[in-house]
Amino acid sequence: MSKQIIEINGVKLEVDLSTAKRIDEFRVGDTVKVLIKETNYAGETSRIYPGVIVGFEAFASKPTIVVAYIDVTYGSVCIKYLYYNSDCKAEIIHAEFDEVPFAKSQVIDFLDREIAKKEEELAESKRKKAYFLNQFATSFAHVFK
Repeated sequence: MSKQIIEINGVKLEVDLSTAKRIDEFRVGDTVKVLIKETNYAGETSRIYPGVIVGFEAFASKPTIVVAYIDVTYGSVCIKYLYYNSDCKAEIIHAEFDEVPFAKSQVIDFLDREIAKKEEELAESKRKKAYFLNQFATSFAHVFK
């Protein structure tokens, strides 16, 4: 038997590592940290994202935990989904609310800016359509029947 003394939160325990198991309980709504492993030209990198468990899919062959996580980059916010199962290269662990590296107001500001940008793109497309109808459609009425 391989026994080892480990310390968890200041408590020393003697553990038989050959039989030790890690058991995590997750529930819908639990906050988690998501470790995403990515491979790129520079090799393998890892990033940690805050997330929340949004569902469980009890497939017989591949039970899956569905996690929504937030990717906050320099200029944008993206809500992504992780489908955590036996094929997944990511990891999840429990997290506390105070471990989220940004405030709700920051995310709302990012999303409001994104909405404003898309609304401006829509308005620009409507102006182009109106311009086309006013300038070209009347001049080329014989072509556009």
